[in-house]
Formats: sequence, C-alpha cells, structure tokens
Amino acid sequence: MQKIPSVDLRDFLSDDPARKQKFVNEIGKAYEEIGFVALKGHFLDDELVQGLYGEVRNFFQLPLETKAKYEIPGIGGQRGYVSFGKEHAKGRSAGDLKEFWHFGQYVEKDSKYASEYPDNVEVTELPNFNTTGKEAYQMLEKTGIYVLRALAIYIGLDEFYFDKYIKDGNSILRPIHYPPITDEPKDGAVRAAAHGDINLITLLMGAQGKGLQVQNHNGDWIDAMAEPDELMINVGDMLSRHTNNKLKSTIHQVVNPARENWGNSRYSIPFFMHPVSDMKLDVLADCINANNPKKYEDITAGEFLHERLVELGLIKK
Repeated sequence: MQKIPSVDLRDFLSDDPARKQKFVNEIGKAYEEIGFVALKGHFLDDELVQGLYGEVRNFFQLPLETKAKYEIPGIGGQRGYVSFGKEHAKGRSAGDLKEFWHFGQYVEKDSKYASEYPDNVEVTELPNFNTTGKEAYQMLEKTGIYVLRALAIYIGLDEFYFDKYIKDGNSILRPIHYPPITDEPKDGAVRAAAHGDINLITLLMGAQGKGLQVQNHNGDWIDAMAEPDELMINVGDMLSRHTNNKLKSTIHQVVNPARENWGNSRYSIPFFMHPVSDMKLDVLADCINANNPKKYEDITAGEFLHERLVELGLIKK
C-alpha cells in the first residue's frame, strides 16, 4: 500500500446498515494492511480546531522560564509541559527535536481512577488555554469511541466492547511544537524518530503537509498527509497486542524538513487513546489460530504503559 486510505465516520453514524458495514470493512481492512486511515466526519469543528492551534502557538511562544514552571517533576511527563529533547524513541538515545504539553483525563472525584491521575496543569498566562484543550480532548475522545466500536465489530466482538475501558481511560492530548532547526542535528536526531504508539489508537490533528511518514509492510516510507478536514488515526501497540497483530501498529516518524525550511516551526496535536489501567491486554481468543499463534504474554494496560515510559526515558525504573 502506497497511500493512506480515507474513510468517513458519517457512514458509521448513519441509519443505513449497509453504510455502517461499509465503514467497518474499510477501516478494518486499512488497519490490517497499513495501520493508518485519514478520517472525515469527526466531531471537531473548524472553530475549535483553529482556537486550539491559536492557544497552543501562544503557549509555546512564552519565554522558556515561563514554560519551565509548568514542567512537573515526578510524574513522568504525564501532565503539563515537557521540555525540548526530553523524550526519545524506544531503543534510541538521541532526544527528539520537540517540546510538548499534556492534557489528561477529566474524571469525577468519586471515580475509582481519580487517585491514579495527576491533576491537569492550569496555565495562568492564557485564560482560554485549558478550556479549549478540554473541549478538544472530549471531542477527540468521542470520535475515538466510535472508531473503536467499528473495530470491535470488525474483529467479531460486541460493538460496545471497548466502551467500559475507555470511560475514565488514561488518554492524553499532546500538543507538540517542533521548533525551527538552527544547527545540524546531532546523532541523527529527527523531529520524532521511528516508533510505534503505546496506546489503543491515536487521533492526530495537524498531519497536513509533509513530515509524517508511515512504514508500509514492504518497509517503504510513505508520506501521510491528511486533508484539512481529516484526522489521521492509527493503531497503537496496545490494540495490536490485544488482537495478536490482526490490527497493525505501524512504525511512523516525523522527519526533518528540507534545509531551506529549517526556519519553520511545525505543530501537531495527537490524542493518544488509552484504556483504564486495569484493562487486560491478553490476546483475544478469536485472534489466535494455527496460522497465527499467540504472540504476547498476558499484561494489563497499566503495566504495559509503565514499561514503555521507562523505555522512552520519561520515568526511571
């Protein structure tokens, strides 16, 4: 496959069973073959998208000493600001050429998961930053729920199988700033080195223009560029593991631009959809057969996330 398929969530949301099944078949096939789709018909409107990008740009343009006060020690970067070069891909030592922010889940105080999650960090300099982030978080989460419902049908589960794991799940909205490149990057550093995502699915805003690349099953790198009204959505390692690699978590990267464009910033905003920590990621029985034996040991989502955060250099063992 040399191109990312495009699908329309409005097919799945329609009252026409044939349109709904068409969406299920299209997204399932895409996730078996390449692990990425471009999605139209999501719940983010243009005003919200533009508002969020404006707030994100305003935050990253703040002085470094201002941003630094929002970098919270001891929480593995799970909320607030993470400074430039802190995160690296699994198996690499060179830090990625990016800085980012984390909005986390919004839970009621009586939720059993409330004690697991750090509080979201309030940016006092920008009065609309947190409210805009929360609204975008919730619209992306809503979109992701329907994508997972379609995938549940595709792999033979009850349509609402994932709902109970997504409610109060440990999802993260990550606005990323890739600053202008001022010097030759050291140790082959790129804006985001080749990696697979940790989570169930990732919903990405800001995949317009070249930069994001996806590795197909032949090992070729292909450009992943969405239309302005599309989100790029990919399978993460948790879902790939749960389905015994029936649905593929695809390696992807954000490469550095051509030298003449080094002076330009790039912004992207992925939403990493995580389940609750006690979800069992054990391989689904229906995804095991003689040609595809069980590939993974049993593990919970919380245990798997901890392993990966250590590998990414965000927390210590």
